[in-house]
Amino acid sequence: MVEYEQKPQYTIADLREIVQLLRSPGGCPWDKEQTHQSVRNDLLEEAYEVAEAIDLQDRTLLREELGDVLLQVVFHCTMAEEEKAFDFDAVCDEVCKKLIVRHPHVFGDVKAEDSETVLKNWDAIKKQTKGQETYADTLRSVAKSLPALARAQKVGKRAARAGMDFESMADAFDCVRAERAELQAAIAAGDTSMMEEELGDLLFSCVNTARHLGIDAEQALTKAINKFIERFAAAETLISRDGKQMPELSADEMDEYWADAKESRRLALNSPPKEE
Repeated sequence: MVEYEQKPQYTIADLREIVQLLRSPGGCPWDKEQTHQSVRNDLLEEAYEVAEAIDLQDRTLLREELGDVLLQVVFHCTMAEEEKAFDFDAVCDEVCKKLIVRHPHVFGDVKAEDSETVLKNWDAIKKQTKGQETYADTLRSVAKSLPALARAQKVGKRAARAGMDFESMADAFDCVRAERAELQAAIAAGDTSMMEEELGDLLFSCVNTARHLGIDAEQALTKAINKFIERFAAAETLISRDGKQMPELSADEMDEYWADAKESRRLALNSPPKEE
């Protein structure tokens, strides 16, 4: 058992000490076994849970989930310190220096009257400090671990800064139609490899259209998934009410229940609020 003083309130210094104790010889067997690779996905999952708390506008949950992300940061820093690579203070030092360098309009004599100028300066400084010599370098630097839709939108945005973009949303949407036709041709030819390629092109063109519409493609798909789940649940309820099971239904019967569920949801969304 590790002796540790119980406190009414803890600080970042306490968190760092607790993690060090968990990794110590007398600490937790599980924590001592972990590596950067073994807890890699934990950091991603915690970040997504922060995003969900933000979407729910739940400040209590947001506080909790931010704590979980901070724990992951401290955990990785502790392991790095054990490896004599770097420590938490080095991480803080680097990000502080980065913020100062990338905000010359605040910490220097550069003028930036609006957000657009700030972003242009930020991109230029980032490109210089990261040794990115070409626009292609900026595209390659987008993290490959990002969800594909989010990565596609970011790559498209950076390509647009180099002047490679559709002139309008209509042009972007025309590309969706063209890629759809190419996918249909690949399907007709029975070419599996080409189907995959053309489907990828179609998805990428949809993301470009979303970008021109000012819509976040990742968020739009998330909402569509949530809507599908709600409608699926409503259809299942209607089917069960009629004493049937979903796998037993024909495609036509399933379509009828799906249409009923869609109409029920539409009516529910458009119904006036109940009087108190």
